[in-house]
Amino acid sequence: ELDVWVAAYGPMALKLTGEVGDGFILQLADVDIAAWMIKVVKDAAAAAGRDPESIAFCVAAPMYIGDDWEHMRDQCRWFGGMVGNHVADIVSKYGTEGDVPAALTDYIAGRTGYDYNSHGRAHNDHVDFVPDEIVDRFCLLGTAEDHIAKLEQLRAIGVTQFAGYLQHDNKEETMRVYGETVIPALADQVTAKR
Repeated sequence: ELDVWVAAYGPMALKLTGEVGDGFILQLADVDIAAWMIKVVKDAAAAAGRDPESIAFCVAAPMYIGDDWEHMRDQCRWFGGMVGNHVADIVSKYGTEGDVPAALTDYIAGRTGYDYNSHGRAHNDHVDFVPDEIVDRFCLLGTAEDHIAKLEQLRAIGVTQFAGYLQHDNKEETMRVYGETVIPALADQVTAKR
């Protein structure tokens, strides 16, 4: 049997995820937006007669270990621009009032377009509309402790998996710190029987 995972942002796609999906992929790490989306998916699953707790939830977002916030934000700002494409589609369909939280839609007000030639690249030259606050909310930035704290918040609202993006200039160090510190801190501890 092949599991069906659905990546979604908008209300109709989230509803579909709850109705048919085994897993939900959310490309952003904002805890409040993730909580809203997880609720929409679970409510749709329950309405369809499915067990909402049977659905797995994956957050996929840039992860950058460091302490120079300005530099980390500049390296990951591309992500807010990429997500902004999906958000622009949602706004064109649903507007800025109603079903979709303003925390997701408000930031694209200054968006003027998107150049796919620099899609997913740290040195993306058309993402000036993405404010620092969005980069901080949508990505995992900072020290290992900052990452652990945010991942624990995501786990507490029902996220079961995290997929990290490394389109930046600190790939090796970020992976090293994840392997040595972040992943062990989040792993379930099993005590061997004595």
